[in-house]
Amino acid sequence: MRYLLTIAYDGTDFSGWQRQKNAPSVQETLETALERALGHPCRATASGRTDAGVHAAAQPCHFDAEGLAVPPEKLPDLLNPLLPPAVRVLSGRAVRADFDCSRAAKRKTYCYSLYVSGREMPLKERYAVRLDDAPPPERLSAAAGLLEGTHDFRAFCASGSSAKTTVRTVYSVRTEEGESLGSRDIRVYVTGNGFLYNMVRTMTGELLELARGRKSPESLAEAFETGRRELLGKTMPAKGLMLVGVEYGEERSE
Repeated sequence: MRYLLTIAYDGTDFSGWQRQKNAPSVQETLETALERALGHPCRATASGRTDAGVHAAAQPCHFDAEGLAVPPEKLPDLLNPLLPPAVRVLSGRAVRADFDCSRAAKRKTYCYSLYVSGREMPLKERYAVRLDDAPPPERLSAAAGLLEGTHDFRAFCASGSSAKTTVRTVYSVRTEEGESLGSRDIRVYVTGNGFLYNMVRTMTGELLELARGRKSPESLAEAFETGRRELLGKTMPAKGLMLVGVEYGEERSE
């Protein structure tokens, strides 16, 4: 039988989703809990790999097991006591044996969080990146639209990527703003059919540069055409990035 879990994690102290030889990963942590709970090794496959330091609010992953001792809806209650506080199973369900939560994913949405403050704020620093100043909301919103569409995003991809193609479709880039604890909060939501290594973090850096007028629509178009990384803004730190949702275009239930 195949089961689908939705998990959330604070990625601060992990090397990312994928197992690493000499560093803790979310995959290894979850698989260890599954083995302890079920009595045999289980391989967990996620909808996609998150990088070191990146968080997830709703990461789908599947695993195979026979003779589950509890209803799949009770998997969170079975697994959470065996997991560290930084990882939690939110839901569980049975799915078809051929369902693959990575290959079947149609859309993924990430959120990048920023806050504007003259000083670091301890209650925000773990999940957001501080800016001394930021462009006004209308400039950020206008610049966001320049990053949408189907493009070759190789200039936005860090070295070390194993992607076979660098063409991706970004369905939407939108910004939301608010205020909390006395600072301006900015969230950048990016939805696409898939993302390259460091792509959203580089998109956020470029968005800020476009909105500030330090980069132009022309330089962005040249980056898409040539793949030249130096034409873009900086890659933002990992801690501001969170996977917030994955959408599937087919029925998942068994």
